[in-house]
Amino acid sequence: MPEGGLAELRKVAERVALERGVKLNPDGRIVEAILKGLLRNKERFGKPYCPCRVVTGIPEKDEPKVCPCAWMMEDIERKGRCHCGLFVKG
Repeated sequence: MPEGGLAELRKVAERVALERGVKLNPDGRIVEAILKGLLRNKERFGKPYCPCRVVTGIPEKDEPKVCPCAWMMEDIERKGRCHCGLFVKG
């Protein structure tokens, strides 16, 4: 996997966290694993789909699964983190 891709995804995730008032998970291993999954999905499917959600190949069903997913803030409010654990309560 190209490191530039991971670095770019990290910047995007950091920007999303700042804009939404949350943080990246303090466990760097989790962040790296999720970022690698996002990069893999971006390379495979053309978009950085959340690696913990199933991509169906049906664009209308899959669009909400693009990170940050449609359920991110709801999950953080309910569980203190998003489903995959990339973002946590600020």
